[in-house]
Amino acid sequence: MSWLRWRRHDLGAWGYVLPAVVVLGLFQVLPIFYSLALSGFEQSAENLFNEFVRARHYQTMLDDPYFWASMRNTAWFVLGTVPLSIVLALMVALALNAGVRGTGFYRTVYFLPVVTSAAAVSLVWKWVYHPQRGLLNGLMNWLGLPSQTWLQEPTGIFTLVASHFGLGWPAWAAGPSLAMTSIILMSVWQRLGYNVVIFLAGLQNIPQELYEAAKIDGAGPLARFWNITWPLLSPTTYFILIMSTISSFQVFNQIFMLYGHNVTDSTRVIVYYLYEKGFHTFQIGYASALAYVLFLIVMGLTLLQRKFVGGRVHYG
Repeated sequence: MSWLRWRRHDLGAWGYVLPAVVVLGLFQVLPIFYSLALSGFEQSAENLFNEFVRARHYQTMLDDPYFWASMRNTAWFVLGTVPLSIVLALMVALALNAGVRGTGFYRTVYFLPVVTSAAAVSLVWKWVYHPQRGLLNGLMNWLGLPSQTWLQEPTGIFTLVASHFGLGWPAWAAGPSLAMTSIILMSVWQRLGYNVVIFLAGLQNIPQELYEAAKIDGAGPLARFWNITWPLLSPTTYFILIMSTISSFQVFNQIFMLYGHNVTDSTRVIVYYLYEKGFHTFQIGYASALAYVLFLIVMGLTLLQRKFVGGRVHYG
């Protein structure tokens, strides 16, 4: 009798979760394995599984200059957005947590860009970066600096800065293009509020008694931050680091909304290149292979972060 009662409860539980399992299976799990199968085939207009080519698509990537260029641009985007967004968000969160009046208002203001659509954000920033009537060029001219073609400039940012001061600069150290740097700044601005709110939640969970005891012991602000705030904020920082890295590798909306189908070589990222191959030239197999390479890269970096950063996280 108890066995029947257990089976009835078990079946009832599965009945509750079955709709979610079906949706996840059809729209997430099944496409993962379906795209893996597609990456091993050459498609035709009539048949997605026209010719089995084994690992040829993956071998083609090794000789594809656009793949390597898009990976380089993606790497610059990740290296630019992740550290900058974490540092700025932490500074803003510390300022808001220091007893500033109207914290709720500022939290809402900082979070507004996060919930604003990518189309609206891109429209505003296209006006900011406009080469003739842009707000940023107007500010630079007011400061006596030359105007820039922000979103169309392929020259590396370090080369531009060096040339402004009349210095030579090696080509291999040119850095991200000015166009990519412009996208990085826009992306940091858009995601700043999310990180600020997460950091602020972590800061407000730190017991105030620890700070009071440190003050009694004569610890200054820097010592309190380094010995109390930073260790106890490490789980929050670790979470933001992981999520920011993953989302940065998946950047697409900003590029598409700023450039449409006219993306430049210095701003083409890996997901946009995947989109071009899959939906412009309809090389579905090659696009699926690109997706799996991106997945492996992100998974590898996540495991490395877990190994080398996760072990330093303090949960006490």
